[in-house]
Amino acid sequence: MKAMRLEDDWGVENIRAVDLAEPEPGPDEVVIRIEAVSINPRDLVLMQGGYGRMGGTPPIVPLCDGAGRIAATGANVSSVAVGDLVCPTFSRTWLHGTAGATTSFGAHGGPLDGTMQELMLVPADAVVKAPAHMRATEAATLPCAAVTAWNAIVEQGAIKAGQTVVLQGTGAVSLFALQIAKMHGASTILTSSSDQKLERAKGLGADHLINYREVPDWHKIVRDITSGVGAHHIIDVGGGGTLDKSAAAVCASGTISLIGVLGGAVSELQLGKIVTRNVRLQGVTVGSREMFENMAAAMALHGTQPAIDDEGFDFEDLPAALARLPKGAHFGKIVCEF
Repeated sequence: MKAMRLEDDWGVENIRAVDLAEPEPGPDEVVIRIEAVSINPRDLVLMQGGYGRMGGTPPIVPLCDGAGRIAATGANVSSVAVGDLVCPTFSRTWLHGTAGATTSFGAHGGPLDGTMQELMLVPADAVVKAPAHMRATEAATLPCAAVTAWNAIVEQGAIKAGQTVVLQGTGAVSLFALQIAKMHGASTILTSSSDQKLERAKGLGADHLINYREVPDWHKIVRDITSGVGAHHIIDVGGGGTLDKSAAAVCASGTISLIGVLGGAVSELQLGKIVTRNVRLQGVTVGSREMFENMAAAMALHGTQPAIDDEGFDFEDLPAALARLPKGAHFGKIVCEF
């Protein structure tokens, strides 16, 4: 079978097309014929060796996002059948609950082989059926970014109808968080440096739009929109570049979900704002299989359509797809089809 694999050493330049032996499922395993994969910032960091021992050692088949049809099942498998459209979970060791000590060691795309292979062998309890209305290209966007957003907004954020959520930027996590917040009846405020992207986000349900290049003190606009109260929940992807303003924009007893550090890993956060106003600062990294199943059921009920970038790629174009991510020109998930 064909696969793309990180060979010899770290670095995107070391990705090679390879032929691997076709897998046979054990009694409790399944084989997925992958039809589509999608790209995450995690993939770029991992391919540079940025996760240390948690990222494994080359050779590694990259990427944690993907979807495809069940091609074969083991003798004990009854949860899925041949032909079902499924996604592998982000981590095969994270089935329930919050993140634990072993969560990262079961992650696909590093340290374990990921989705960039024609046939993927996984335990049967590490797959989730895709929402029935989605195609493989849409379902392939879900395992990492969408589950992260669901975990932040719903599982740990406990969003309620009528609350206000701030989404930073138009990356995949923020766009999924926007859609998830709207399905739960929340009001949404989205920031971006691009008027064009803001307009596209409006089509996904954003209620209020802020261009943070034109209005650097965007937290003041959040306060104005919320009549001085502040937002109940903020999805912070900027880290050191945005965290202090998030603390100024969040309401008393509100939540800041820290998901990215695109603006830097070091912050000069004024801790008094956190303590005196009873703010919850929560780091969020993906989620369990159970969270994925809950999210997939909600998306099926609401007919959620993931935002997918206009520029698609073929299987062999993985390096070009990865190169598009840091340019910031994309909107939604970057997808490669087999």
